[in-house]
Amino acid sequence: MSVTPIRQARGSGDRWVSPVFLGIAAVMGVSGWALWTDFASDPGFAVFLFVVSGWVVSLCLHEYAHARTALHSGDISIGSKGYLTLNPLKYVNAGLSIVLPVIFVILGGIGLPGGAVFIERGRIRGRWKHTAISAAGPLANILFALALMLPFTTGLADDWPLVFCKALSFLAFLQVSSAFLNLLPVPGLDGYGIWEPWLSYNIRRQAEAFAPFGMLATFGVLYIPAVNEKFFNGVYHVLEWFHVSPWLAANGYVLFQFWKN
Repeated sequence: MSVTPIRQARGSGDRWVSPVFLGIAAVMGVSGWALWTDFASDPGFAVFLFVVSGWVVSLCLHEYAHARTALHSGDISIGSKGYLTLNPLKYVNAGLSIVLPVIFVILGGIGLPGGAVFIERGRIRGRWKHTAISAAGPLANILFALALMLPFTTGLADDWPLVFCKALSFLAFLQVSSAFLNLLPVPGLDGYGIWEPWLSYNIRRQAEAFAPFGMLATFGVLYIPAVNEKFFNGVYHVLEWFHVSPWLAANGYVLFQFWKN
């Protein structure tokens, strides 16, 4: 998710990968190793750590894609804001950017976006560039999902530890669901941002008032049983296209909720 800034910043800034991001990636790696080797005394908690850290990693990559595309589109202030370091603490309202998406996952197993980067849209010329900036984030989720599903598609995961495959499948589910939701043309989501440059001024102005509530409204609509069923079925169909078993993803979510087991 990308937003227009209320202030300007200059300078190239620090573009080294943040220790915060490396720490989160390390948690993902260590918890994944614990699942792979059956080292974890509590598989559910290890699945929780693996999925949450993997989900936050994907958030960072999502926002990095927005920022990197904006930088090459003309917003040279991106570097000074720390967005190229993959540090989630640099996002707008860092607490909600990390905590809120994790809560969405815990409550409903749905990958709603959370982080937001300030992009100085006034520096960018051309509607196609604005569209590309908005599309870059969901594209990062799609690529991450493909990377997670590739072992299943190629058959490589057939001999992998079952618990690890469950965790990997659920994380892939979150990426696919996030891409689905983020591409909806709802104000406040990237799907709307893709089309916004091509809309009339009056429509854009009216949509601005709804943008702060777009994500929450989307989450609320998903609680409608009929919508919820169609949404989950759609995500499961995509997983099946890549030979990822919905059973594995569903059981991964059960393990993820270790406090219920």
